Formats: sequence, structure tokens, C-alpha cells
Amino acid sequence: MLKIIAAQCIVLHHLAFYGPMSDHVRPFAPMFIGWLDTYARIAVQVFLVTSGFLAAKSLAPAGMPGIADPLRVVWRRYVRLVPPFMVATALAVGASALAGAWMTHYSISAMPTLLQLAAHALLLHTVLGYESISAGAWYVAIDFQLYALLTCLIWMAGKLAVRRSVPWLVPCLVIGGVCASQWYFNRDARWDAWAIYFFGSYGLGVLAWWARDPARHRATVVLLAAAILLPTLGALMVDFRSRIAVALVVACALVCISRRQNHHFGPSWLRMGGMGSNVGKISYGVFLVHFPVCLIVNAIFTRFVPAQPLLQAFGMLLAWGSSMLAGAAFYRWVQLPLSRLSSRGVGRASADSAVPPFLQPTLSTLK
Repeated sequence: MLKIIAAQCIVLHHLAFYGPMSDHVRPFAPMFIGWLDTYARIAVQVFLVTSGFLAAKSLAPAGMPGIADPLRVVWRRYVRLVPPFMVATALAVGASALAGAWMTHYSISAMPTLLQLAAHALLLHTVLGYESISAGAWYVAIDFQLYALLTCLIWMAGKLAVRRSVPWLVPCLVIGGVCASQWYFNRDARWDAWAIYFFGSYGLGVLAWWARDPARHRATVVLLAAAILLPTLGALMVDFRSRIAVALVVACALVCISRRQNHHFGPSWLRMGGMGSNVGKISYGVFLVHFPVCLIVNAIFTRFVPAQPLLQAFGMLLAWGSSMLAGAAFYRWVQLPLSRLSSRGVGRASADSAVPPFLQPTLSTLK
């Protein structure tokens, strides 16, 4: 449910932000278009928190160190993430070329250089200062950075506690990262190309996974809940940021609902299955491909449809619906096949062959 809502907000935000259809609609619905333009983008926080939630489930479900080979873990994430991202990037390049033949607008990207494409393939475009080819491309790079950072924290905890079990070490490292992010790095926009800027939200999702375990001792749950609430509330009192407030609400919701999911907590619409579950699965595909779809629809309505508010509003609705269909097709015909291929490749590979050749000497040293 959270992913569905967030994906729709992001699509509508980009429709309102980039235009030009929204430029014709704005005078007749200024508050609605203005809200989408200014505030709907905060839905990215939902993706950040839920990504941390699911990363904790995968990497350290009990909050204990257990990663012996961090490079292989990070490489496995990379080979699952980048192929569909590059397909979506290619679609964005084609959409920009086609839209450029029908309209002139700042949302149309110039033909990328080889270095720009290489930076995207390495997920370094934000760090190296290259313009993103598609809206949302920055998030993919940040998500990979955050996953790698969490992997390193868990691995480092294992190295610090080689000879004895220290059950609180991993949570303490994550809490430290959350505090550093919320109290310092997230308050300085110069860090927004790096994972530490967003770790305040991502780490809340990680802590939420550990706090949601119904089998965990009540005192431990209270401590984890305090770790979620107190530092974040303090950071908001010092410097209120709506994005951090939304992340806190999402993390608390994940804890409350998932702790009671076995008891049929809440109304039936919260227990989403069937169609709702399928829409949730395609949300990442919608996130990846909605920009080229919206760009093409904007270009068609600019070139061939009169600039009347009702017609342009219909174009926005058409772009929204088309993005959903494109996301479903992308999930079915791109994400799933590429995911199967990458899973087979990583599953068959040895530890050495699971990383690029230039990282293999480092891996051998760690071993």
C-alpha cells in the first residue's frame, strides 16, 4: 500500500513539475498543481524507509552481524539493480529524442555522452555531477549507496565482535548513522549526492524491521522504538524538515502494522492481496519508466492538441494511466527476466567471480 501511494505521488509530481501540460492546467487548479509540484515529491521518503526495512530483512533479519563477504553482497545488488535501470535509461534517451521533434522544453535532455552513460551504468552520475538522463535516476544511485553502506556497517560489526556475540552492536552502528545523518548531513544540501544524507530515513526503516518482530523481548522493542522516536524528534525540534517527519511516520506505521499483521490488524483494505499486491510489485517499474512515458504524452499533447485546460488535464490523466501500464509491462518483460538471469549468474558464480576483476585482489586480501 505504501509503495503504491508513493509511486503515484511521484508520477503526479513529475507531471506537475515538468509540464508543459500542467502549465495549461495550473491557472484553473493552482492549489492542486502547486501541491503536487511542491509536496508530492516527499513520497520518496516512503521508498527510502521501506527500502531500509526490506534491506534489514535481507541482510540482518535479527540485527546480528552475519556478512562475511561484503563485496559479493554489494555486487549481487548491483547486477540486480543496474540492468533494468539502464533499459529505462535507454527508453528515456529515445523519448527525449522523439519529444524533441515535437516540442522545445527544459525537461528534454540532450543526447548523452559516452562518459555520461558510463557514469549512469556505474551509478556514479550524482557523485560525478552528471545531469540525470531520467527523473528519478538519482534515487537508484542513492539506493545502491545506502544498501552498500548498510552492508559495510553489518560487516564491520562482525569484525569488531569476532570472538564474542554482541547483539547490540549492529543496531548501535545504525542508530549512530541515523543520528549523524539527521543532525548534521541531512541539514546540508551539499551532501545530497551521498548516502549519508538520506541514511536518516533509510536507517529508520532498518530499525523498524528489527522492532516489528513479535517474538522480540518487550524491553528490546521499547529500546528500538525509543531509538526511532527520540533522536528523530530531537532532530526535528532543532531543524524541522517535512521529509524527516514523513519518514518517521512511515517507520512507525511499519512497526505498528507489521507487529499486528498476524492478528488481522486494521480494516480489510490494509490487508492487500491479489490486485493490490500486483500493483505494489510494479511500483518500481512505474518509478523507472514513467518519465519517458510522461515526456512522450506531453510532446503529443503539445504538438497535436489545443492548449485548452480540460484537454491538457485529460492528457495528464492519460500520462498517469499510461505510466501504470508501462510499469506493468516493464515489470513483466524486463524486470522479471533480468532478475532471473542475474540470480542464476550470481548463484553459479564463486565468491571471486561474483565481483568485477578489479575488485578481486581486494576480496582475496579480505579473505
